[in-house]
Parts: sequence; structure tokens; C-alpha cells
Amino acid sequence: MKPRAVLLGAAVLTAVWASPIAAQEPTLASVLTKAGDYVAEFERSVSSIVAEERYSQQWLNLPRGYPSRGVERRRQLVSDFLLVKPPSADVWMQFRDVFEVDGASVHDRSDRLVKLFLEAPDSLAAQLAAIREDSARYNIGNISRTANMPFVALVFLERINQQRFRFFRTNDRRPNVARDAFGIPGSAWVLRYEETSSPTMIRTGVDRDLPSHGRFWIDPSTGRVLASELVAENETVRGTIDVSFQSDASVAVLLPAAMYERCEGRRDGSKIDGVARYGRFRKFQVNVDEKLAPVKK
Repeated sequence: MKPRAVLLGAAVLTAVWASPIAAQEPTLASVLTKAGDYVAEFERSVSSIVAEERYSQQWLNLPRGYPSRGVERRRQLVSDFLLVKPPSADVWMQFRDVFEVDGASVHDRSDRLVKLFLEAPDSLAAQLAAIREDSARYNIGNISRTANMPFVALVFLERINQQRFRFFRTNDRRPNVARDAFGIPGSAWVLRYEETSSPTMIRTGVDRDLPSHGRFWIDPSTGRVLASELVAENETVRGTIDVSFQSDASVAVLLPAAMYERCEGRRDGSKIDGVARYGRFRKFQVNVDEKLAPVKK
């Protein structure tokens, strides 16, 4: 009996060594933590970078009452694009400085960004409102929008904002607007999110809730965001922004490669499509945090 027991033990030992334990898969909570840390590093790194944005927009199905109803309109914008966080502000701002519309120059681009951020008006709030208005003034279409920016969805992954959303993993990997444009590796996680708090982070023009949902394509080992999708909608409008990111030698984080936009009016049937592509990344030479004027009391 004793030799048999020894043989059984040897057989079990052989089986254990032949079947090593597989590497443990990360949890959803750990991936979200890494993504939050990555977005914080992204904001710090990209705040010193200016990109050139080439943005093509087309407006289809013009609503009743517009002169060329049923005829599409197109617009080509070329802009400087940057991310900045002014002093005394809790949020990062994205700024689009349009300097060419349909091939025609609209201003001297040489020092416009510097003047905008250094010549502050009487209050920071007025300055931020002016930046938002100027960023959106050349958008085509009858739907006013300021969320057609490539970094809007990333704000949802900030550690302080994650509690406003419900996150879960999904196998739905295909973007809504970009369709097959994303070259995402199979190892990436796709996380769906749904906004659960009010007031919502994106608001309508009359300050009503505009709830957001969408997906992030994330490298689970690093938290790097490879692509993002944002859908903001209510009973009158639905806006979708898909963004892909790319590596660049100038910075450790991924920079935007392309943004795909679709905005639909649910009552009049109008539709606005857009594609923006990014390149010519370079350092922004002005230290905005130090030189922007503080709020006057």
C-alpha cells in the first residue's frame, strides 16, 4: 500500500507542473484606475502641444425654410488646435483657432493664440466663453455645437468623473461613425459607459441635460486610450464623435489621429457629417498657466 501512495503522489505532482496557472486577467476597476492615471498624464503632456487640424464638414438634408433645401453644403476648415488649463479653472479647455475657411485665410495666425491667452478680459468666465464661441463660429449646419472636439470623451475617464458613469466591458468593437477606420488590436478592452448623474457634463444651449454614452478602446495593461466614442442625445438631437489616437515621437502619450463626427436633428431630419485629421504637432511656446490673468475681484 505504501509504494502505491507514493506513485499516486508523483502522478499528481506531475499533473500540477504540466498545467501552470494562467496569468490573472485584470479587473474592470484596475483598468479604470490605469485609464484615469493615463488621462491625467495625457492632459499634462498634451497641454504643451499644438496640432494642425484639417476638418471637412458637410451638411445634408437641409430643413424646410433653408434656401437650397435638399442640397448638401460643404466646408473645409484648417485650424490650430490645443488643450489648455487656465489658472483658477477646474477643467481643461480645448481650443480650435480657425485660420483658413474653404481655402481663404480668415486672420493672421502668427500671434493670435498668444494674444488670446495673454490679453485677458475682466473675468476668467468671460474669457472662457469667448474661447468657446470663437472655436465654434465656423461650424456648418443649423445645430449649434461645441462638443465636436477630440478630447471631450477623455474627460469622463478622469478619476474624479468616473463616479458619474457606469462602466462595463463589451464585445461590441465596431465604431458607429468611423466604422472600419480604427485599427485596434484584439487585445484591447472595449469599455462601454453610460452617464448616470445630473446635471450632465454636456449641456444643451438652454442649459438642459444632454446625457452621454459611448465606448473606450483601452490597452488594459497600461490604461492607454486607443480610441474613444461619445454619443450625446436627447429627444431633439443626437451627436456622435469617434476619435482614433496615434503615437508620435514628440510625446509619450497617444495623440489624436482623426475625429469622425455625425450630428442629427431628430425633428427636421438634418444631418451634419465631419472628418478632422491631425498633424504637424509642435510645442506651444507660451506658458499659459503663468501668464493668463487671474479673476478680478
